[in-house]
Amino acid sequence: MGMGNQSFVTEFLLLGLSNDPKIQLFLFWLFSIIYTITLSGNMLILALICLDSQLHTPMYFFLSHLSFVDICYTSSTVPQMLVNLMNLKKTISFTGCGAQIYIFLVLAITECVLLAVMAYDRYVAICHPLSYTLIMNHKVCVGLAATAWMCGFLLAIVHTVQTLQMPFCGPNEINHFYCDIEVLLKLVCADTHLNEVMVFALGVLILLCPFFLILISYICILAAILRIRSAESRHKAFSTCASHLTIVALFYGSAMVMYMRPGSSHSPDQDKIVSLFYGIITPTFNPLI
Repeated sequence: MGMGNQSFVTEFLLLGLSNDPKIQLFLFWLFSIIYTITLSGNMLILALICLDSQLHTPMYFFLSHLSFVDICYTSSTVPQMLVNLMNLKKTISFTGCGAQIYIFLVLAITECVLLAVMAYDRYVAICHPLSYTLIMNHKVCVGLAATAWMCGFLLAIVHTVQTLQMPFCGPNEINHFYCDIEVLLKLVCADTHLNEVMVFALGVLILLCPFFLILISYICILAAILRIRSAESRHKAFSTCASHLTIVALFYGSAMVMYMRPGSSHSPDQDKIVSLFYGIITPTFNPLI
């Protein structure tokens, strides 16, 4: 028996990326390497920030949270995927699926908010440099980071509970490499219109609202940079924002494609590729960027 009173499904079958044994072996080694690079790169950033007192600044404080999120983010899906690529039985328990959905949503939402917080940090640093240390003091930084995490924990639990209390009475095949909430809703033997509306609303709230805050921050930053007379100073100011802008473009671009399209335009294979990009590839690029 699952977590809902009407649920008869005790486990789900993850169809994964391919059924071809040769392709599965190739994918196993490919994603093992990518996962190792992701863990190594982000752990190195965390270690450097902890050990180097010169990096104990707001920008690197938020970067350390981002690296920690990326480590957990990939770890919520990749190990399970690697196990399934080498196993004939590609199953995950009902409870395990629910836990994976919750953890994935917590980390995805937290990363969205963190990227907006990092944009605000750059805005204060460039537009109000003389007041930077006063505005972005330790208490404010901790409060902003805590807000990002609280948004993740609270919003994720609402969607996870709402999804898992739906009746799952078969089939139990998830056409994905992890328990994705939109794919899981297709297995519900009841009306899921409200759930789908809430998933779309979450996409608007968590993707568009922080994205617009980032956009406004960078419009102000660009205006401030253009007022700088020295070309060298303009280049230096913009270079501090370039890496953050690249991460924002990669993460928000792929996430919006995934969660803000009409349901009819979703293709299982396209969804898997987009999920691979923002859930596995982007966290690998973050340390390099």
